Amino acid sequence: MIRLNPDPKVVAEIRAGLEAKGGYCPCRVGRLPENKCICEEFRRQMADPNFHGYCHCGLYYKE
Repeated sequence: MIRLNPDPKVVAEIRAGLEAKGGYCPCRVGRLPENKCICEEFRRQMADPNFHGYCHCGLYYKE
């Protein structure tokens, strides 16, 4: 299950960063396809049944 960070301040800050960068992760340098939210790194982590935790920027959490 994927959910948003429970802290509304964190969510608002990251969403503002996403908006400012055109949907690209605000924590990553470069507007590369693999940095478009949900980023490639977290998509791989979501596919891993043993991974539990936050994406790189902290917006999403995989349980």
